[in-house]
Amino acid sequence: MAYFRRYAILTLLIVSIFCINRTVRCDDEEDSLLSGINSYRATLNLTTLTQNDRAKCLAEKIADQFKNQPCTNTTGSNTVPGTEPEFADYPNLLSECHLNVTTTRDGAVLPACVPNLDPTLVLSNYTQSQYSNSLNDTKYTGIGVGSEDNWIVVVLTTSTPEGGFSPGSNDINFVYKSGPMHYLMLLVVALLSFLWA
Repeated sequence: MAYFRRYAILTLLIVSIFCINRTVRCDDEEDSLLSGINSYRATLNLTTLTQNDRAKCLAEKIADQFKNQPCTNTTGSNTVPGTEPEFADYPNLLSECHLNVTTTRDGAVLPACVPNLDPTLVLSNYTQSQYSNSLNDTKYTGIGVGSEDNWIVVVLTTSTPEGGFSPGSNDINFVYKSGPMHYLMLLVVALLSFLWA
């Protein structure tokens, strides 16, 4: 029985480490881009963009919509202004992030497709393309970044009611912040406590 407990604890520990490492990868790419954009803005003497949870949620939902679309010369930051793909389910995406059109009207959605999301190429796709006009604009004060496969999406917010992406507080809700990884970690701790006793 002692052998089984040690084996179970070791297995749960290895699975936990693997799961934690898998979730950090996406966040690293997104955090790297956020840091790069804020450094870029600092060189222009602009204020840093603060993370907006609802904008991040929308960026993740939009990136998920793009994930099966291949990178081409007409996608992402290479898109000719005015020919960006429209989302028929945009109102549903807003609803899933507890947003509505009236609080997102002044925001900007900037998708980019970069193979393997190479950090240097991702940043240059934003700072050396048509997107730099938005990044240089002083009206933007907040940001949300989401990624899926080769796609990364930046959503910029303003401090106005029409672009603040939050009718009340900036927090979506506890369920959104507590994702599957949080529940898995809770399960691992509970099992370890049970097996250790």
